[in-house]
Amino acid sequence: MKFIYGKQDWKTFERGEENCYLMTNGLGGFSSLTMIGSCGRNDHAVLMACVKSPNHRYNMIHRLEELLCFGDEKVHISSQNYASRELRGNECGVGGMETEHPEHNDGRREEGYLYQTEFSYEDYPRWRYLVKGVEVEKSLVLMQGINAVGISYQIRNRSGKDVTLEVLPHLQFVPKGAPLSREQKFVMEDHSIASNGHKLHFKTNGEWREIPPIFYEDLYYAYDACDGRREKGCTMVNHCVFLTIPSGEEKVLELVYGMAAKLPNIEEMFHDSERTRKALAEQAGFQEGVASVLAKSAGQFVSYRASTANKTLLAGFPFFEDWGRDTMIALNGCCLATHQYKTAQSILQTFRTYCKKGLMPNLFPEGKEAPGYNTVDAALLFILAIYEYYRKTKDGVFVKSMYDTMAQIIDWYSKGTDYGIKMDEDGLIAAGQGYDQVTWMDVRVGDILPTPRHGKPVEINAYWYNALCIMKEFKQFGLEDDRDYEGLAAKVKESFGKFWNEEAGCLKDVLSGTKADCQIRCNQIWAVSLPFSVLSPEQERQVVDVVFRKLYTPYGLRTLAPEDEEFHPYYGGPQLERDLAYHQGTVWVFPLGGYYLAYLKVNGYSAEAKELVSKQLESMEAALREGCIGQLPEIYDGTNPVSSKGCFAQAWSVGEMLRVYDALRS
Repeated sequence: MKFIYGKQDWKTFERGEENCYLMTNGLGGFSSLTMIGSCGRNDHAVLMACVKSPNHRYNMIHRLEELLCFGDEKVHISSQNYASRELRGNECGVGGMETEHPEHNDGRREEGYLYQTEFSYEDYPRWRYLVKGVEVEKSLVLMQGINAVGISYQIRNRSGKDVTLEVLPHLQFVPKGAPLSREQKFVMEDHSIASNGHKLHFKTNGEWREIPPIFYEDLYYAYDACDGRREKGCTMVNHCVFLTIPSGEEKVLELVYGMAAKLPNIEEMFHDSERTRKALAEQAGFQEGVASVLAKSAGQFVSYRASTANKTLLAGFPFFEDWGRDTMIALNGCCLATHQYKTAQSILQTFRTYCKKGLMPNLFPEGKEAPGYNTVDAALLFILAIYEYYRKTKDGVFVKSMYDTMAQIIDWYSKGTDYGIKMDEDGLIAAGQGYDQVTWMDVRVGDILPTPRHGKPVEINAYWYNALCIMKEFKQFGLEDDRDYEGLAAKVKESFGKFWNEEAGCLKDVLSGTKADCQIRCNQIWAVSLPFSVLSPEQERQVVDVVFRKLYTPYGLRTLAPEDEEFHPYYGGPQLERDLAYHQGTVWVFPLGGYYLAYLKVNGYSAEAKELVSKQLESMEAALREGCIGQLPEIYDGTNPVSSKGCFAQAWSVGEMLRVYDALRS
């Protein structure tokens, strides 16, 4: 599936910044700009390199300023918003004229989007421009396993006069999200730039020239401003690459920038991207176009982790790193539904290594920092992931190698471990204490817990019951394991009846003795979608119906029913406002996978049920065109989910929808 956009999609500059692309390099590095080529966020970048995988990221090349020079006249084909009205001259020295940034009521801008005729994305982004008879086609590409970006400009000159294309890379060389200081020094050497302890090498078939440093201190980031993040940025320009195209001729300008002295050829980079993504789609084997795109997108979250020398799954771009809970949820779709079994093995082996007191790490060790274990669900989801792996592969050897770790998890949860995680006398799991939020609804703002779930959370106990049932089946791989998983599972199932809310016809969210218990939330859907049923068939059907009536949207499930007095209809603004809304009505994409799987289950996976789900999934194609193109986001607003928000590419969103497509083809 190729995504193609035209001028009607950027009728205004603001509309042009609504969508962006994402390319990743398997190391944690990435490239992401808007479809008009601007930086709408401080962590947009032409090249966000990762110097230690997967999360030591440096914004090396923030953006590209691009101009066509017709003698003394210069025209920007690049686009960028600035916060100030000040005009700045371009001191490149190639064309010999100052470049003025047009003034507007809301500040000056580079307005190349006015000349942009097309944007497309399939395996890499491509822009097309038309200026006074000159056509420019620009493509960007990353290569797997290295920190390098390739930029290609194909220029056809039918203007009747010679034209020069000038490209000025705007540099930062700062950690992702950090501001560039004027005091930071940049040193140009032959085909390299050094700054802040890092060196960036480059090669080009065009000409290049070092110029006196120019600092741009007022780049404006609209998407950070609306969320209360740093809304201004600074870049530095110290060289210009250029190529002259005589009238009537066609030429290609190529640039490659990378962290290693030996840089690949740009043709090799384009072929690598096409080959890699084609292989992902072919191995997944989906017939639906949307599912095939999602299979490619899933591969963007897989990264090497230096500290474990193994594979990991990043939770999302551009904000998140690899977290235990997110990885265990995303793995089922991103790796198993796409038949990436070796990758799944690698990730599960990594987590097993760091299992401690029955808990899986939510944060991995970095340098001298110890891993963090503040999650109750990651370890139980680890067992569920191994079960799903076994259902797909029948690989008993791998299950046997993981058996002791799974048994230890059950033991620790039974007798009690950190963060108040312990089995109560009724067999149910309680979790959370003090300010420790250990479910996925984990926001804490100082001493405020917007979504307090201390007690016995519903989805955790559904995971617990399923883990016990799985261990009963896996006992064949244990050596002299005399634990009574079956008896404990029966006790848990009986006690799980305490969650039933007869009046509402659905499940309580938590057993805590507070008003939070009877709030209608999306967490109950996993008690239905999981492989082992803890409810009666009629109860399961009622849960699915209530979730549909109260929480369902085509793009995700609301985290709280709209009629609840604590419901927040909108996500945005300063950090406090966002945190208070995060799990209080905001629509999340990934629980929608649980809903569809639950609906298929309660309807016996009938042809009629599959047809209905397939029709409802058609809206996913529209979702893939909005926000980060080809990806699914983290969240939407609770009342009217029309624009993606939060992390623009989220692994568990993609993974859970892939699980649904996988279920539809079975």
